[in-house]
This record gives sequence, C-alpha cells and structure tokens, in this order.
Amino acid sequence: MNRLILGILFGIAFGVIDVLMVLNHPDRTTAMVLQAFSSRFAIGVLGANVSLSMHPALGGALVGLLISLPDAFIAKSYVGIIGTGLIFGALAGWAAKAWAA
Repeated sequence: MNRLILGILFGIAFGVIDVLMVLNHPDRTTAMVLQAFSSRFAIGVLGANVSLSMHPALGGALVGLLISLPDAFIAKSYVGIIGTGLIFGALAGWAAKAWAA
C-alpha cells in the first residue's frame, strides 16, 4: 500500500479516536474537537511518511512527540496528550514499515 494513503487512513483513525476521547470532556468546545482531530491526523500522515535515519517506529514517535508538545502545553495535560501522540506516531511508523511499499 502507498505510504501516503496509509498515512491518511491512520490519520483519520487517530483523529476519530482522539475526538471520541475529547467528547468525554465536560468543557469541550468546537475548537477543542477540531484541534484534536487535526493534530492526530497530522501525526498519522507524517508519522507514516517521515524518513529519518532511525527505526520507523522511533521516527513516528518523534513526530508524534513534536506535534503533541504545543497541544500539551496549551491544555496543561501532558501525560494524556504526549502519551497518545507517542503511541499513535510509533504505530504509524511501524505500520508504514510493515505494510507500505
């Protein structure tokens, strides 16, 4: 499968998962939902397509960390946001290595 298509599919999946987590927040706003989806979509696309001189799962985790840091600082929710960013990024990188051509 093409890396870009795989990244888009993972980005949509990660975005939906994160939006479902945000919907449980009592003070959610439309901006929170859009931010959650867009940052996780970026992690899926970039995590699957980044080319660094390290294992793809580590490269994806690095992308997930870098994309998640601003959101974590703004929301003051470090473990949840950075943790899911690392996991989603590593998963996208690993899947791209395993399934992408």
